Amino acid sequence: MSVGPLCTAVFVPITGMGSLFKPAVFFVVLLPFGLLVLRVLQNSLGPDPAQELAIETGEWTLRLLLITLCMTPLRQLTGRLEFVRVRRMVGLFALFYASVHFLVWISFLLSFRWFAIAEELVERPYITVGFAAYLILIALGVTSPLAMVRKLGRNWKRLHRLVYLAAILAVIHLLWILRTNISEAVIYGAILAILLGYRLASYVGKQNRTAR
Repeated sequence: MSVGPLCTAVFVPITGMGSLFKPAVFFVVLLPFGLLVLRVLQNSLGPDPAQELAIETGEWTLRLLLITLCMTPLRQLTGRLEFVRVRRMVGLFALFYASVHFLVWISFLLSFRWFAIAEELVERPYITVGFAAYLILIALGVTSPLAMVRKLGRNWKRLHRLVYLAAILAVIHLLWILRTNISEAVIYGAILAILLGYRLASYVGKQNRTAR
């Protein structure tokens, strides 16, 4: 499932739901977790359940990160404020899936050997990259409440631009893990490149208008 169809085929149609828009988005982004829990209960995760859980939660983290980055362009292109009103919620869900991803790793793959985290970070660069992305998401999640927005002032925007770095690191992390079957990770990378290009073009356009 790629992010493009998610942004257009899911979020755009439900903008006509009015006050139900936010609950509908909440349900949509929580649904993959519910389906994963169902698969666990049904024991239908395949021969390596831990790896399947790690891949699924990791990919949904990246998908929701990219969907979060889609919100501002969608608002600018459609003029619908609903997109920015759910942006923080979708971003927090990205942190939620990243936390589940981390718990899967530390429980199933490391058996709660907390002291082994440092060893893994040193010996496996792809884990270092993924962990760095996770730390950025934690920082963004902690500073997402309105009280923190007011407290940090202009620094809040500077800090939250790191979401792009988190997304880049997440794509690299996924590419490193998949290695041979990287087609889906390449798609995510292409979508991220488009979003980064859109932001750069918007910034350059704004600077030109200011100069004039």
